[in-house]
Amino acid sequence: MPATQPRILIIGAGIGGLTAGLDLARQGADVTILERAPTIGGKMRQVPAGSGGPTSAGGAGQTTSGSAGGLHPTDAGPTVFTMRWVFDALLADAGASLDAELTLRPAHLLARHAWNESDRLDLFADIEESADAIAAFAGPAEARGYRAFCARAQRIYDSLETPFLKSSQPGSPFALVRRAGVADMLAIAAFSTLWRSLGAYFRDPRLRQLFGRYATYNGSSPYLAPATLMLIAHVERAGVWLVEGGMFRVAEMLARLATNHGATIRTQSHVTEIGLTNGRATHATLATGERIDADAIILNADPAALTAGLFGPQVAAAVPRLRAADRSLSALTWVFRAETTYPLAHHTVIFGDDYAREFTDIFTHHRAPTGNPTIYICAQDRNERGEAPPGPERLFLLVNAPAQADTSPLPPAEITECQTRTFQHLQRCGVILTPEQTPTLTGPQQFHSLFPATGGALYGQAVHGTTAAFKRPGSATKIPRLYLAGGSTHPGAGVPMAALSGRLAASHLMEDLASTAR
Repeated sequence: MPATQPRILIIGAGIGGLTAGLDLARQGADVTILERAPTIGGKMRQVPAGSGGPTSAGGAGQTTSGSAGGLHPTDAGPTVFTMRWVFDALLADAGASLDAELTLRPAHLLARHAWNESDRLDLFADIEESADAIAAFAGPAEARGYRAFCARAQRIYDSLETPFLKSSQPGSPFALVRRAGVADMLAIAAFSTLWRSLGAYFRDPRLRQLFGRYATYNGSSPYLAPATLMLIAHVERAGVWLVEGGMFRVAEMLARLATNHGATIRTQSHVTEIGLTNGRATHATLATGERIDADAIILNADPAALTAGLFGPQVAAAVPRLRAADRSLSALTWVFRAETTYPLAHHTVIFGDDYAREFTDIFTHHRAPTGNPTIYICAQDRNERGEAPPGPERLFLLVNAPAQADTSPLPPAEITECQTRTFQHLQRCGVILTPEQTPTLTGPQQFHSLFPATGGALYGQAVHGTTAAFKRPGSATKIPRLYLAGGSTHPGAGVPMAALSGRLAASHLMEDLASTAR
């Protein structure tokens, strides 16, 4: 590393950018984080339940990124906190403690699942408690299949944690074989789809649907994603925590610690160009015309914004361009407060009755689900056992949708129809909601505006096919001193993965600076 304090620019104050900023600042770098939105957080955002925003297909209501700053701020981005070891290690390196910074409660009830008014299944943090629930729901053979499935999911995770998740570049399947070994490569089940592999463990189609849903955690279809994504089941079973005050507290914590170590965070600072000198990234230019020089730059934005030229022509070829057809899922989401007599858990999933049709609609026909959609509900006021205080509670509803807002946006009538089907399906399943106000709707068009050049994709590239996970951009780009972080880069989508990407980018950057100095 140079003897002088290196100047590092980070563009984007999402989880990846904030994590990288903290890691670099505590190592003595002069860190400036530039965020074009009014607040930090990126996809980890809040909107106010109670704003009464419009529900017309063209209007998104209150969809500003970051803290709601209004009545009843409600998580409207990531809602699940897992892999806490990532943050334990990050904060320990920074001389802090996760338990001292946040109040976390381990979830006893991981999620409630329902298919109609009578078919309901809870999964728990304890594997035997879940197996007993599955046995009562679908029979002892399915419970045995569940135990075998959990063992396979853990082996996949153990095989990939060090050689893939903790590696700064995704590499290739052949490189993974060299790092992990042939036996582990065969164990990760990369050559079969998730849906097909689930048939070896579950005969009950409802259970295949339940565990196939893990593919959607990184924006993919269970019919196209590799069985490797079973590992998500292990990650969730290994521990889900509820963050007191909501998930946005995680972003606030990272920002607070980064600034405590000397980092500067500037919001409403829109970078329009990343400039080069002798082929290296050396400065950024803001929309105001201000130029900021740097020894290295980390871009915490979707790489699609880079290849679309939103940061200037000099860096547009820094990573391969992602085809629109390879994008992950987008979503239609609603935020509101309501009373309900239905026993919601903190996380509840109401499944649609034709799963295959749902993903064909989205990925083949690029339209909103035309049948009864699968609906995810986060009841933010429910505790780790699914108990809620009396009165109206904050609710976040999500239905998967295509990410084609820039090429073939969903017609307003189609969004309205999907919304009607969504709430009718909830009623048929016994989820009777009485909203206090008009739900605040956010759709692919608004996500495309919040996260430019994505078409509304929320997870970067879909993980479809054996090699898709290896095609995500890694920390390094083709341009020296320009690095990437965020959920659209390696190692993948989700809060802990985005944090890992930030740590990997910071580590790669510091190694390069040290190498140059030597």
